[in-house]
Amino acid sequence: MKIAQIAPLAERCPPRLYGGTERIVAYLTEELVRQGHDVTLFASGDSKTSARLVPCCDVALRLNPAVSDPLPYHMMMLEEVRRRADDFDVLHFHIDLLHYPMLASLADKVVTTLHGRLDLADLKPFYSMFWRYPLVSISNEQRRPMPPVNWAGTVYHGLPPDLLPFTAKPKGDYLAFLGRISPEKRPDRAIDIAARSGLPLKIAAKIDKADQAYWDEFISPLVANHRNVEFIGEINEHQKADFLGNARALLFPIDWPEPFGLVMIEAMACGTPTIAFRCGSVPEVIDDGVSGFVVRDIDEAVDAVRRVDSLDRARVRATFEDRFTVERMAREYVEIYRNLPSVRRAILRSAGLSAPGVSTSGQMDLSAVA
Repeated sequence: MKIAQIAPLAERCPPRLYGGTERIVAYLTEELVRQGHDVTLFASGDSKTSARLVPCCDVALRLNPAVSDPLPYHMMMLEEVRRRADDFDVLHFHIDLLHYPMLASLADKVVTTLHGRLDLADLKPFYSMFWRYPLVSISNEQRRPMPPVNWAGTVYHGLPPDLLPFTAKPKGDYLAFLGRISPEKRPDRAIDIAARSGLPLKIAAKIDKADQAYWDEFISPLVANHRNVEFIGEINEHQKADFLGNARALLFPIDWPEPFGLVMIEAMACGTPTIAFRCGSVPEVIDDGVSGFVVRDIDEAVDAVRRVDSLDRARVRATFEDRFTVERMAREYVEIYRNLPSVRRAILRSAGLSAPGVSTSGQMDLSAVA
């Protein structure tokens, strides 16, 4: 298939440092290329890919001090996608709702993965109006606040199996917090859990401009007042393998409806268990008592820290390999692509079944459009 992946422009694909959506788009793109598809990536110009790259800005917008408004760059990207739309069998968008005004003439070949939270009041009337367009969720829990829409499937994120190596015997004796400093991620809870557990805590996280005041007023003083807490800042992929792999456990003490939580499967790939609060997708991602512990409060989290060494790190890694590889993610997306109306018509034509209403169940090789 000829597939276009349309990524946000905040980070490059894959990001140098923090960035979930662009990271997943990069992994999916590379795996689709590996599987033999003709893939074009619309992304920032500093992206690294084996697909055909259409640069839609010079460098990732978040790291460009000259950029104050990302919207014009995304509008220019959408115009580039519109001009080239006839070149593709599938247009796969990862930019929330920015592309909806252009979908009327392209709907048969478009699918959109929603990567963010969907419980915001302003989204319900929007998706109620545009309910026909196919959507992909990244967890079943993510769907819960939405009005009736055209769900094409749920596809959990996946990572390349060799991206983060398994660490059977971690060298460190610390707890890890990895992600973003923000109220909903609750680094304050992580600090409390570590203090009550008597273990060091290492925090590797970015601080967005929107969260700078939260850091300055709440989290920075907590870090300063706890000798067992070390703030590292943002880290790259190479540093992430060491940071997660050598931790006793990852703390994921969130306080919001997390749509997926990529860091949980990154830790899983390293064999590192996750202690996560029961919010959003957590119960879907973590197999309680196998790849980590799902807890309801800080007391349960502290108890889980005491029990975390009872978990088999090899089973943690095996759970990742069974559930969260990029091969599985790409395979599930390809099945969704094949069910798009324009692709189904191409399948029918290639099989000599162009008449409307002909059933193709079990009668044809769907790889005909690969």
